[in-house]
Amino acid sequence: MRRTFVRLVALAVLLLPSLLGAQQPAADRWSAVRDTIRAVMARSDIPSVAVAVARGKTIIWEEAFGWADRERMIEATPNTMYSLASISKPMTATGLMTLVERGLVDLDRPANDYLGIGKLTGLAGDAHGATVRRVMSHTAGLPLHYQFYYVNQPYPVLSNDETIARYGILVTPPGEVYEYSNLGYGIIDQIISRVAEEEYAAFMRATVFIPLGLTHTSVGIAPGLEPYIAQRYDAKQRLIPFYDFDHRGASAIFSSAHDLVRFGMFHLKDHLPDQRPVIKDESIDAMQRAVAPAPYGLGWIITDRGGLHVVSHTGGMPGVQTGLTLYPAEDVAIVVLMNAVNDAPRITRAIERVLLPKYGDARRAAETRPPVPPKFQPTAELLGEWNGTVRTWERTLPIAITFQPDGDVHVKLDKEMDALLNDVHWEGNALVGRFAGTIPTSDASRWPHEVLLSLRLRNGTMSGMASAVTTTDPVYYALTSYASLTRKMVSK
Repeated sequence: MRRTFVRLVALAVLLLPSLLGAQQPAADRWSAVRDTIRAVMARSDIPSVAVAVARGKTIIWEEAFGWADRERMIEATPNTMYSLASISKPMTATGLMTLVERGLVDLDRPANDYLGIGKLTGLAGDAHGATVRRVMSHTAGLPLHYQFYYVNQPYPVLSNDETIARYGILVTPPGEVYEYSNLGYGIIDQIISRVAEEEYAAFMRATVFIPLGLTHTSVGIAPGLEPYIAQRYDAKQRLIPFYDFDHRGASAIFSSAHDLVRFGMFHLKDHLPDQRPVIKDESIDAMQRAVAPAPYGLGWIITDRGGLHVVSHTGGMPGVQTGLTLYPAEDVAIVVLMNAVNDAPRITRAIERVLLPKYGDARRAAETRPPVPPKFQPTAELLGEWNGTVRTWERTLPIAITFQPDGDVHVKLDKEMDALLNDVHWEGNALVGRFAGTIPTSDASRWPHEVLLSLRLRNGTMSGMASAVTTTDPVYYALTSYASLTRKMVSK
């Protein structure tokens, strides 16, 4: 008996290290990411961050940090609903694709075929070429556009018809260039409403959110979900009044980190048992194919880093920065949501370093700092005076631009004094700069703004955008008119 006892004690001593090891908690693989999140939050006093990560059909990590609502001391959770900003676009595109599958919308028909009173106007090109596919991929020729309507201001939100009639103008020929435009997805939500004969928010809830089990997702703040909303804060940590848009399909959806990673999982074809497939896998593939000449598919940004395929979208606007990144080859989805503007991509990169080191290495190799562009020098074909017009929705204004040999560029808009065009540079084949001026329409005149020019030279004509961009904090709008100029002939 004593010998048996001694043997048992000896066996226990031999097993003790392994038993103790089994009782020790496993190393926390996300600790470095948590450190990064806390550093980002502390550096700029960010109210809150929520993250979620999925691989295959499993959410492997979701966590929230900080306050969803500082004033009421409501902590953020993975179910807190954040304003998504432009991540609304792949959700809206998913809704549109349900109508494509039903045969109610043809991606290659003109968007105007599905619109009502407000239709696209062909200024730089034929509106017939502005197909639904091109509108969804930002290649239809539509301009820069955003407009925020704050509840503490007296201006009502324009109807989709009115906004499209005013600003649905083609500033480049359809299919020629990629020009990111929130207005395009305002047009898509208008198409959804008209074709489905149902209000956009209700359609998205019934057709996309509920079938996918997204219980903390809505267009705007749906009744009953108010307690889950993360408030939006500015750079000085002040609460931003609630705001809406005239391009709701581009910007108006709220969702939680938990719901958004589930949406990402669906687009990785990881269909969960409690999700109904709202669109076929073939439609998911179509959404994730870039539409030339854009790095953009149907609602998704499409990139390849070091041969590694990434499908993603980000969002940013007053009090919002968000990211949803899909890695199809790895079957991984990463979500980062913030209720202030800061370095959300840094957090995504920290998660990549833990879970997908080869993606992190490829990203770092691709993120070389661009060289400082040289001082702008006009080419011979630009030198001299150019005269033309800026066509606003209310009236047409004269404009003159003079390119001097020393690189200075002077602008005279309507009856205003000459202004110097600042920050003049080339973006691709577009000449870009901004000047102190005013677009005198009744809506653009509401707030102080400057005029952003983006002009392309074709066959002796410069044409493109003249955008009224507010200089206020918070921002209010970028409202674009069509500009076209020809070079003044000098008589000999």
